[in-house]
Amino acid sequence: MNNDFEQSGRRDFLKASGLLTGSALLSSLPFGSMAGGYHRSVDDTIKVALIGCGGRGTGAAQQALSTKQNVKIVALADAFRDRLDQAYKSLSGRGAKAADGSPKVDVPEDRKFVGFDAYKQAIPLADVVILATPPGFRPSHFEEAVRQGKHVFMEKPVATDAPGVRKVLAAAEEAKKKKLNVVTGLQRRYQPSYREMIKRIHDGALGDIVGGQVYWISGGVWHKPRQANQSEMDYQMRNWYYFNWLCGDHINEQHVHNIDVANWVKQSYPVSCQGTGGRQVRNGKDDGEIFDHHIVDFVYADGTTINSQCRHYEGTFSRVDELFLGTKGKVEGIEKKSSALMGYNGQPIYSYAAKPTDNPYQIEHDELFEAIAKGEYKFADAERTAKSTMTAIMGRMATYSGKTVKWDEALNSQIDLFPEKLAWDAMPKILPDKDGIYPIAVPGKTIAV
Repeated sequence: MNNDFEQSGRRDFLKASGLLTGSALLSSLPFGSMAGGYHRSVDDTIKVALIGCGGRGTGAAQQALSTKQNVKIVALADAFRDRLDQAYKSLSGRGAKAADGSPKVDVPEDRKFVGFDAYKQAIPLADVVILATPPGFRPSHFEEAVRQGKHVFMEKPVATDAPGVRKVLAAAEEAKKKKLNVVTGLQRRYQPSYREMIKRIHDGALGDIVGGQVYWISGGVWHKPRQANQSEMDYQMRNWYYFNWLCGDHINEQHVHNIDVANWVKQSYPVSCQGTGGRQVRNGKDDGEIFDHHIVDFVYADGTTINSQCRHYEGTFSRVDELFLGTKGKVEGIEKKSSALMGYNGQPIYSYAAKPTDNPYQIEHDELFEAIAKGEYKFADAERTAKSTMTAIMGRMATYSGKTVKWDEALNSQIDLFPEKLAWDAMPKILPDKDGIYPIAVPGKTIAV
């Protein structure tokens, strides 16, 4: 359970949200708006706008529709029309109906928005926005959703550089002031096995945590071949995973899950890190600028070191997991169906057996939409997710530069990866050479902080 905030009474919730009141103001709002999270009762329709219509966004929207609340998708936004159309077909094809028999996916053509500014058109129409574009866009999209007083589900990570993290942290403070619920896609925070295990770790079951290792070791992800006459912006957007302004490298995009668990267990964030990385097997024209492996030592204020490993090598050993060592015992495999805190005598200190309902992807939406329906303020995930994102970015800074990087200098970095202009004919900051190869970081030479 997310206990960071006490439940607000309905009256306090409405006052603190900075809501518009009065029939004249409410009647002037656009379709579906409930002004800053206002919700009349648990029977009200909760209107959702999906920003980012790829597979991840479509999945999140389906999970929102699968909650017990009266949820409708009322707007879709994406940079690409084909992605929007695929999401609409997938979501509407399920035929889900509201209690009154109307479709749960109610998105006519005039509420389908395409382009870089599509989010600005979709956000006003909803009570809740799902932000699932590539991570580089997350800071601006989150900032706009908070400005307009919307509850938010946003995917991780929440930025790709330090300026983006700082923007998310500022918007997170505004969301708290407005008492807007914000849930992020670090779903381990909502997984019962992690919740139960880490609660007991914090209660001292393993003693003091003195070390650990976190892993995301896998075979990598997709490529989308370059098309004839395709603009550079279009190509990078279609292959967003391989460009840091969009993805932040896989230490950020994927491994942030495991890094966040380390921060959760330690109840803090690293003060420094050092590491190594590079491109060993994935170094072709279609591999963009990111590394295929990173190994980082994150050092916490109490001197504890957590080792982080992530790599993308096809046909090799895979592991996505965490291991923590305490003075009384250890734990690993928390994500597995059955796991335990183990004493060094080989005896379990606490065991957890997974249940069929232990789907963290669904639980995070169930809890978010239940809170919204009840007019409760319970979730403020943005700050901790921004700081775990910053931890991953700091790790990338260390592997790219080959230097020890401290938290404060990383967070205050002025290196801004985002393009000066967003347009299909505009150029991103990183471009291929005459042979189609993108420049990559060289430890010892690259300035990454």
